[in-house]
Amino acid sequence: MLPRPALEAAVRRALARSRGVVLVGPRQAGKSTLAQAFVRRDSPQYFDLEYPPHERRLAEPALALEQARGLVVIDEVQRRPDLFPLLRVLMDRSDAPGQYLLLGSASPHLARQAGESLLGRVEVVEAAGFDLREVLPRTAPWHDETASRLWLRGGFPRSWLAATDDDSFAWRQQAIAQHLQTDLPQFGLNISAPGMLRFWTMLTHYHGQTWSAADPARSLGVSEPTIRRYLDILTQTMMLRQLQPWHENLGKRQVKAPKLYFRDTGLLHALMDVRTMAQLATHPRAGASWEGFALEQVLRLARPQQAYFWATHQGAELDLLMFQGSRRIGVEFKRADAPAVTPSMRIAIDDLKLDALYVVHPGQHRFKMAEGIEAVPLWAMLP
Repeated sequence: MLPRPALEAAVRRALARSRGVVLVGPRQAGKSTLAQAFVRRDSPQYFDLEYPPHERRLAEPALALEQARGLVVIDEVQRRPDLFPLLRVLMDRSDAPGQYLLLGSASPHLARQAGESLLGRVEVVEAAGFDLREVLPRTAPWHDETASRLWLRGGFPRSWLAATDDDSFAWRQQAIAQHLQTDLPQFGLNISAPGMLRFWTMLTHYHGQTWSAADPARSLGVSEPTIRRYLDILTQTMMLRQLQPWHENLGKRQVKAPKLYFRDTGLLHALMDVRTMAQLATHPRAGASWEGFALEQVLRLARPQQAYFWATHQGAELDLLMFQGSRRIGVEFKRADAPAVTPSMRIAIDDLKLDALYVVHPGQHRFKMAEGIEAVPLWAMLP
């Protein structure tokens, strides 16, 4: 496992401010490994609710938690919704000695319980797979092969650290199967695992595109509200990102549907049956795949307060609009070593009153393209 100092520091800062922290993320993203930097798994303060001996220790949760001192870790906490009212009471009591680090798959159930029972009492920290900052040490020069490997395999630790591309691909196939067969049924989905796999595979064609429920609903023979529910569940389990559109009062018809992105391009490539960089480089969806990869890296490294895309029905668009305080930052993603200024970029600068527009590309050089527009290699986003 690679060290994750930025994520660990985020959890430490949250614990310094709050009695409770919820660390959410997809399975196998490294949440449990990170938690063990705070509390050892064999400690009486660590409860893994998927491990029967640990679960039995919480048979009487009030007795187990009321006198706990120091930090208590509860892993897969969404399996025990009855714990949330008790945790709320303990966090409100000034004489209760414990602090709580709650781990769980990012699920509607967990989010609802945390939102209803622990509102104002916990901070939420998101744990996803590895990003460029974690696989490229600050002291090392830019390494295009490493970045390409992250793009191909994605950031899930076991996928990234696999000995070969074949091993990585096999792990991702198993992860997809587990999510379909084990994780998603707990949300009450009335669709078989093969049917959900078909839907998830359909979504590879929407990666980087504006979403419409009509065609997938017709293909699966279900209603559009049902398809939107499937999509929302994949989003809430952090498999997908629905990037929402930004609207301005511009006197122009603007796109109002979200754009879809796979949050982990390794899973995208597994569903596309792309196993090697040679296959990916020549795939017709390579540009869209790289756009999603770069967008996810920028969002994780820049950590904007708000993020949207923007598009009009006349054809002008902006891949990413980020708000940092009063600043408006536009980002375009171009898989080209020497991207050129487009009319759409100039329209976005004028209509959205951008403070800056960066064109992120996979090349090596940073250069000014026009007034207010700068080409920035992806590596230059690293802190």
